[in-house]
Amino acid sequence: MDTSETAILYTRVMAHGPLVRIRRTSGTGAQPVVAVLEVDRRSTTPRGSRGGAPPPLMIVEGKSDVDVLAQLKPQADDDIGIARLMQGKGLR
Repeated sequence: MDTSETAILYTRVMAHGPLVRIRRTSGTGAQPVVAVLEVDRRSTTPRGSRGGAPPPLMIVEGKSDVDVLAQLKPQADDDIGIARLMQGKGLR
């Protein structure tokens, strides 16, 4: 998908540096809205500046940006939950 169509719905920096993001991957106005929860551990490195997206930890669908944000934000705000999701995906 063309990344110009994606939107960052939420972002925060974890205590040890990585960025947690909720990113809409469906195009503007598309139904259903599809969004991913991702952790960018290389956001401040030279590799991070080249673009690309980290592997999604979760993918959800909803009726709107607000709907998918409501589904993913509790996980995005939970450092222990993020660590478990990363471990489950073999990313940690």
